[in-house]
Amino acid sequence: MIDLTGKVAMVTGGSRGIGHAIAGRLYDHGANVALVDIDEAGVTAAAADFAGKGKVISLAADVSAVEQVESVVAETESQLGQIDILVNNAGLTRDGMLVRMGEGDWDLVLDVNLKGSFLMTKLVSRGMMKRRSGRVVNVASVVGIIGNKGQANYAASKAGLIGFTKAVAKELASRNVLINAVAPGFIDTEMTRKLPDAAREVLMNQIPLERLGTPEDVADAVLFLASDLASYITGQVLVVDGGMVM
Repeated sequence: MIDLTGKVAMVTGGSRGIGHAIAGRLYDHGANVALVDIDEAGVTAAAADFAGKGKVISLAADVSAVEQVESVVAETESQLGQIDILVNNAGLTRDGMLVRMGEGDWDLVLDVNLKGSFLMTKLVSRGMMKRRSGRVVNVASVVGIIGNKGQANYAASKAGLIGFTKAVAKELASRNVLINAVAPGFIDTEMTRKLPDAAREVLMNQIPLERLGTPEDVADAVLFLASDLASYITGQVLVVDGGMVM
């Protein structure tokens, strides 16, 4: 049984989808949770879903803005205590073919998906290093491993996040701060539900398990990496894709 009682977890992009499921898993196993999202109304509403056993706070922030990151980290530590687990899940897409992709769409995706994880990890890991204990789990994507047509910006951000994970894992291992990543495949979220039936069928044909993943599938992988069961694992990428990438 995984027991996170007394731990404080911060989850970015926690208002819905994968982030919300991750926060729920950590909370259900005893952690106090700080939900961070740029959508203030959404993250406030999401926090209400966890009322009951532990403490949950909701914080609005743009993770690509250093001043806002500093503010939510300080507020979390003030309300909940030291941060033991950081899950960098905040991310977005601005898809388009390379020749038509605007510079703004490139910069926005890289800023949120990659720079945001850099800022959050840099600030939160300072306390973890002092305490010689901590877990960081970055939510990457199989697109960062295999690429995907029309997602040059997104693929670059997620491939960069994988490289970032491995580099920082080597830097912080001596302080017992473990940095890992999960790489989801095609997950049943609002985005994939908007796909035409034909497009969904094409996706399904690429997945040996013959189903889309659920946010809970990803959340379980994050829970494992955040727990003591993964105390000898760092710098790794756990692919959660139903066997699509082998």
